[in-house]
Amino acid sequence: MIKFKGSVVKAAVVVLAAIVTDAAAAQDNPAANFPNRPIRLIVGFAAGGGNDLFARLVGQKLSENIGQPVVIENKPGAGGRIAVEYVKNQPADGYTIMVAASGQMAIAAAIYPKLSYHPTRDFLPLTMIASFPLILAGPSGDTIKSVKELIAYGKANPDKSNYATSSPAFTITTELFKLKTGMPAVAVPYKSSNEMMLSVAGGNTLFAIADGPPTMPLVQGAKIRALAVTGSERSSELPDVPSMAEAGYPEVNIGLWSGLFVLASTPPAIANKLGTELRRAMADSGVRDKLKAMAVNPGGGPGEEFRKKIDADIDVFADVVKAANLKFEE
Repeated sequence: MIKFKGSVVKAAVVVLAAIVTDAAAAQDNPAANFPNRPIRLIVGFAAGGGNDLFARLVGQKLSENIGQPVVIENKPGAGGRIAVEYVKNQPADGYTIMVAASGQMAIAAAIYPKLSYHPTRDFLPLTMIASFPLILAGPSGDTIKSVKELIAYGKANPDKSNYATSSPAFTITTELFKLKTGMPAVAVPYKSSNEMMLSVAGGNTLFAIADGPPTMPLVQGAKIRALAVTGSERSSELPDVPSMAEAGYPEVNIGLWSGLFVLASTPPAIANKLGTELRRAMADSGVRDKLKAMAVNPGGGPGEEFRKKIDADIDVFADVVKAANLKFEE
C-alpha cells in the first residue's frame, strides 16, 4: 500500500477544491472563460465598403484586447438582410457578432411588413460604431446656391424637378424633405449612390440626398454643390455647408448608422462582457481618429441607448413611408 504524507494530501485536496470551484463558477457564470476561441464578425456587405471597414477597425482592436482572433466574414446580398437572417440562425453563444447598418435594421423593419426578423426583439444592440448625416446636393452652377433656392426652383419648374435615389434610405429621406418643404420631385432610380451623384453632376437629375463617400469627391471637384447636411449640426468635412436645421427644416433629421449586435437569446453575462469589451475598443483614441477620418461620428455608447435610437428610427421611417404612400419591393 502506498502512503502519502499529510502535506501532499492537503495540497491535492486544495487543488481538487480549486478545480471544483472553477467548474462551479463557470457553470454559474458562462462568461468566466469567455472567449476561449475565435469570434466572428458578420458583415452584410462586400469587402471594402463602409461597414466592412468599420468591422475591420473595431475587430482588430477587440482582438488585441481579448487575446483571441476576430475573423471578418462578408455575406452580402438583399441590402444586407441575408447576413441578418444568417446570424439569426447561429448559436446564441456570443461567438457570432453582427455588424449591421440602419438600412438592414431600422429601415427594413419600417418598410417590409413580412420581414423575417425584428432588429431589437431578435437581436441585442451592443453599441453603435458610427453615425453620419446625409448630404443634399444640387447642380454646381449659379442658379441654385441654397436649399431655399432649390425648393423655389422645384416649385416653379415641377416638370424639371426630379431626384436621384439608389436605396430606401435615400428615398425616405428625400420624401421627408418633400413633405416638409412642399417641393415636388419625381424619383429616378439608380444602382448606386455614386451613380446618383454623377447623374446630378451630368444634369440628368436636379438633386439627390446621399452619404458622404460618393458625394465628397464631386463636391470637392466642384462637379456638384452641397446645399445642406441632414440634422442639426454641420459636418466637420463641410464646415461651410449649413445643417438642415439652419436651413429652416429641422425635421429633416435622418442620418445613418452602423452598430454591433448579438442574438437576443445570448446569455446576459456573455452579452454584457462583449458589450463592455466593444465599448472599450470604441473608446480607443486610435479607433476614434480613424473613424473621424472616414467623415463619421464615432459611437461607443451604451447598448440600451442604441436600442432606443433604433426603435425611434423605425417609427420615423414608418411615418414617412405612410405619409408619402411609399411602396418598396422585398
